[in-house]
Amino acid sequence: MKIIVIGGTGLIGSKLVNMLREHGHEAVAAAPNTGVNTLTGEGLAEVLKGAAVVVDVSNSPSWEDAAVLNFFETSTRNLLSYEATAGVGHHVALSVVGTQRLSESGYFRAKIAQENLIKESSIPYTIIHATQFFEFLKGLADISVVDGKVHLPHVLFQPMAADDVASAVGRIAVDPPVNGIIEIGGPEQFRVDELVRQRLASLKDPREVIADPNAPYSGAKLSEKTLVPGNNARLGETRFETWLTQPAAQIPKAA
Repeated sequence: MKIIVIGGTGLIGSKLVNMLREHGHEAVAAAPNTGVNTLTGEGLAEVLKGAAVVVDVSNSPSWEDAAVLNFFETSTRNLLSYEATAGVGHHVALSVVGTQRLSESGYFRAKIAQENLIKESSIPYTIIHATQFFEFLKGLADISVVDGKVHLPHVLFQPMAADDVASAVGRIAVDPPVNGIIEIGGPEQFRVDELVRQRLASLKDPREVIADPNAPYSGAKLSEKTLVPGNNARLGETRFETWLTQPAAQIPKAA
């Protein structure tokens, strides 16, 4: 099966391309650095020839409200239009658990717009709502600093390893479209502030983490279970303590 992975050179995309190829599929990594630009349409017609499935795991280079909205709307419109011409039979998009509950955030408003375009399209689709990735816990700390301390809400979430995200996306991509949403998550629930505190400790990062009930998450106020998937979510196998021992969790060495 020919499967085009939009954002195929990024964290999830590169893992997904490799996994699909290992299972005998013709997986093509499509990104600006491979000559495919979903914002301008460059390379889309060529890469989509003969494609059965398109998986969009791309992300906006800028999270500024207007820029991220423009990215997801323009990119998704272009993709769906070119897919219709090429006869693509399944559009798969990676989104986020809790997206519909996070409309205070400019980033999540953009993801909602992306999802609505997909739902309104004529192309059969599956939208995947994933929980936070272990790989992004430090980044979550970095964007939550106030006066030198990390302020995070003491709410539940169920993060997962990027390898498990890619595996789940790959399985869903080769299945028939559900024309709906599938949720994926990690095997364990944590409190956001507590797990980020553990992650920083593992990196020997001395920043203090404060449990702050008013701390926003990407600009949105959270309730207790905003970030938690439902009972039917497909769960990854990698536990946080196991992930910490893996190369993905180590501090990158300076070049």
